[in-house]
Amino acid sequence: MPKQLLIVSVIAVVGGIYFFLNYEIQSQQENGKTCWKIVPKASPATASGGSPSDPSTGPLRPTIRIATYQLGRLDDTKLANRRVSDVLIRFFPRFDLIALQGVRGKNQGVLVRLIEQLNAATGRSYDFATCPTQQRDALEHYSAFLFDRARIDVDRTTVHFVDDRLGRIRIKPLVGSFRVRGLDPAQAFTFTLVNVETDPDHATAELDVLAEVFRAVRDDGRGEDDIILLGDLENDDQHLGQLGKLLGVTALVSGIPTTTRGANLLDNILLDRRATSEFTGRVEVVDMMREFELTMPGAQEVSDHLPVWAEFSVFEGGQAGHVTTTN
Repeated sequence: MPKQLLIVSVIAVVGGIYFFLNYEIQSQQENGKTCWKIVPKASPATASGGSPSDPSTGPLRPTIRIATYQLGRLDDTKLANRRVSDVLIRFFPRFDLIALQGVRGKNQGVLVRLIEQLNAATGRSYDFATCPTQQRDALEHYSAFLFDRARIDVDRTTVHFVDDRLGRIRIKPLVGSFRVRGLDPAQAFTFTLVNVETDPDHATAELDVLAEVFRAVRDDGRGEDDIILLGDLENDDQHLGQLGKLLGVTALVSGIPTTTRGANLLDNILLDRRATSEFTGRVEVVDMMREFELTMPGAQEVSDHLPVWAEFSVFEGGQAGHVTTTN
């Protein structure tokens, strides 16, 4: 008996030391109540400025995928629908960065919960970015960027809503600048995204304003030539107004419906092919019914729109060894 007690005591002591070195007890407020949970302690890399803000990049892939997805009404109710959340959690990891439209809520809580679910299910390190003034400005309908921090860096100082003081655009376009991780910064692909959601009742007028937005972002003095406008345009590539007349700017999707019912081309990705040589030529509209074996009602639960994605080289200029320059 004494020998058994000694063994149990040793195990308990060793277990206690292991717990002390590797875990800690934290408190947090949930619904006005204090809850306690056991969490892993930060690794030395974390303490010195590494993960989670600097996650491991893993093996470098030569391309990244950027998608756009109009989710109609992404709020807590929709995210709580297991059929919808299951599709999103399985779908988003295919991409390094997704421009989301149709986020709803007085705060960013739905995005926080989406990220928590996505990372818990995949073990990845996704994060989101939207304009930091969204909550202060009481915007309940806004856009966001969802991205894998192991693959993509965001310059949060550049993330902002376009200030249309004349009120010509109902849903403010969201702008943000990004860089591929895992490379010498001088060789990594850098780009600026303009995430748009056009009002279907005023699409013609808003598309003309978006032409001004594209030019303003391109000519903002930062010297970034890779400007990518993507999102819900509510018109096909042949009816983009002044936006479609910008010199060199091309809509990547043509002649393919982007709605669940297959009736209209509403969503697209636009860029200047002369400047953005990093585009590999690969672009796709995802048939969600086929990909996830959904019925029409099931697909429409997720969205009336289909996602669109395009592929880009991780190297600035589309090839290794290219060194960026500024004007």
